[in-house]
Amino acid sequence: MLNSLYKEQILDHYKNPRNFGRLENFDIKNREVNTLCGDEIEIQIKLNLNSVKEIKFNGRGCAISLASASMLTEFIKDKNLEDLKNLKKGDILNLLNIEISAVRLKCALLSLDALKNGILNYEIKK
Repeated sequence: MLNSLYKEQILDHYKNPRNFGRLENFDIKNREVNTLCGDEIEIQIKLNLNSVKEIKFNGRGCAISLASASMLTEFIKDKNLEDLKNLKKGDILNLLNIEISAVRLKCALLSLDALKNGILNYEIKK
């Protein structure tokens, strides 16, 4: 029963993604591609000091990759960059709250990779 609810939540985020789109002005932007399946996720972040003021994502992919990106963008609003740099694989899997096969793990973590690499690139350029 609970697993069914979480699957419905994932489908809802897939069909009605939160924060989907593009920002006109952003401080952080990064795109990652899952070469195994072709999923693509780009994350754009506008900062207020060192905290997430606005966040958008765009791309294409399976239900897991798009739902994961939608859930991640909701989760990190107003968080600071240090908190974001400390996010782990387990944090994403907890958001999804379903069993993810090894084949789908890259899909589930694509948005986290886009986020972390975007922050890294931002800090290098600073």
